[in-house]
Amino acid sequence: MKANLVKKLVAIGCTVAMAVSAAACGNTVSGDDVSADKNQADYKVAIVKQMDHASLDEIANAIAAQLDAIEAKEGVSIDYEIYSGQGEQTTLMQIGNQVVMEGVDAIIPIATLAAQVMTSCAEDTKTPVVFAAISDPEAAELTGIDYVTGTSDALNTAFILDMMLAENPNVKNVGLLYSLSETNSATPIAEAKAYLDSKGITYNEQTAATNDEVIAAASALIASKVDAIFTPTDNVIMAAELAIYEDLAAAGIRHYTGADSFVRNGAFATCGVNYTDLGTKTADLAFKAMKEGMADLEDFYLMDGGIITVNTETAAALGADYSVFTDMGTVAEVTTSLE
Repeated sequence: MKANLVKKLVAIGCTVAMAVSAAACGNTVSGDDVSADKNQADYKVAIVKQMDHASLDEIANAIAAQLDAIEAKEGVSIDYEIYSGQGEQTTLMQIGNQVVMEGVDAIIPIATLAAQVMTSCAEDTKTPVVFAAISDPEAAELTGIDYVTGTSDALNTAFILDMMLAENPNVKNVGLLYSLSETNSATPIAEAKAYLDSKGITYNEQTAATNDEVIAAASALIASKVDAIFTPTDNVIMAAELAIYEDLAAAGIRHYTGADSFVRNGAFATCGVNYTDLGTKTADLAFKAMKEGMADLEDFYLMDGGIITVNTETAAALGADYSVFTDMGTVAEVTTSLE
């Protein structure tokens, strides 16, 4: 079947379990009752977010809600906890060690680094790892592993850039804003460059690894007077979207992104996957893996996109007429959520 994972993480072994704090969620309880409750559960699940931000929170909440629904429908007990790695690989490894030692029946990591770390930590036990929202599972080396499956939110990069030119055919210079640490970003950024080259459109790349660096990178793109900015499904940029969207809008720069959660935090528009649907599908896969095993599951499942999401407040600030998008697909209008 699938080959074992070739570990390429930094040399911090998953050998010693360390205590980490977890945000208990769903049907778990606190205090001395936790152990007793878990012992009675049919299934125990660890949901591991790479970090805290709107996209990953939406997915985690959808997974939890679907596990609750499955519990009620199937007449089983499913205990789960939601953990956050806070964007730190060492923290993720600590979480991975802990949940494997506790004997969970499945681990659901959300985003690429979390999936890579959980896959490494589960290698010896072959605990099912059912990842969520990996844009390029093959590039992340998450395919061909017999205890790993999950959902992919791969972008249709060309379509998003088609949207950009439909709204403004006079675009001459595009900013590419992303993080080098995000494996998710590599393929769509390469696709964006090829697309822009084919159209004779220049581009200005700015990368960032922290919130402060994202703010500085956005400022650099504003100073270079780009006409629009493209960001793929990049967790580092997403975490800082609320800190940059107003400045981009004030400069008249449309920010096209890889997920609707960016748009809910102030970016202009996207066309992509609904993360609530993705979380639901991921939970269904996790339950199937626990109940029936991994034998009949694919390497990953590509989620359908096709919903164009526009932030109406940002569009108003930009003076942008997004009615052209109605000829390209179903348009969902949202406003900015300061979360």
